[in-house]
Amino acid sequence: MIARQIHSWALTPTEAIALQRELASKVVRKNRLPERVRRIAGTDVSGVDAEGKVRAVVVVLTYPALTVVEVASVQETPAFPYVPGLLSFRETPLLLKAFEKLTHAPDLLMVDGQGIAHPRRFGIACHLGLLLDVPAIGCGKSILTGRYGKLGEKKGAMAALTDKGETIGAAVRTRDGVTPVYVSPGHHIDLPTAIAWVTACATQYRLPEPTRLAHQTATALLKGLGNRLF
Repeated sequence: MIARQIHSWALTPTEAIALQRELASKVVRKNRLPERVRRIAGTDVSGVDAEGKVRAVVVVLTYPALTVVEVASVQETPAFPYVPGLLSFRETPLLLKAFEKLTHAPDLLMVDGQGIAHPRRFGIACHLGLLLDVPAIGCGKSILTGRYGKLGEKKGAMAALTDKGETIGAAVRTRDGVTPVYVSPGHHIDLPTAIAWVTACATQYRLPEPTRLAHQTATALLKGLGNRLF
C-alpha cells in the first residue's frame, strides 16, 4: 500500500499543529466501507529501545475469522520528538513504511490511538486513514481529550465521549468490569459503525484483536523475541 503524498514530514511542532487543523477539515465522518469487509489491519508502535529505535507494526487479519494473514514491521528511530497531541507525526511515517510492505491490502484500519477524539480532531487514525485513503477507526487505551458519564459494567456498555459540547467518540466496555477502550472515527466511518466494528473484534480480551495482536507483536520485537506470535 502506498500512501498519498499530501504534505512534508519535515515540520516543527508548531507547523504540525497548524497542519492538523488544516487536515481535520478533510476527514470524512461518513461510512465508505466496502459491502463486505474481508481484511482488517491493526497497527501499533512500540516504546523506545536503548538505541532510540521503535518497532512499527501492521497486522492484517481476515474477517470474520480474525486469523492473521500478514505481518509487516519497521525498526527505526523516529524523526519527530514525542509531543502530546502530535503522536501521528512521530509514528505515522514509520507505519506507512510498514504498510508499503503489505501484499494484502486491508478494507479497514483499526489503529491503537485516537481518531477525532483529539484536541484538534485529527489523531493518528485520521492521519493514516486520510493518507492511505482507507476507512479507519481510532481505538485508544486512554483518553487524550474529552469526558464521559456513567458507564455500565457489562460488556457492550458505552457512554459518549464529549469535548466542548461535541461528541467525539465513546467509552466502550469490551469485557465485563474491565477498563473501557476509547473509540472514535478516523476517516470514512461514523461513530456507531466504528463502535460496532471494535465490539465485533473484541472477542476475548479488552483490546480488539487487530490492535491487540499489533501491540503484542511490537512488544515482542522490542524485546528481541522476534515474531513468535504467528
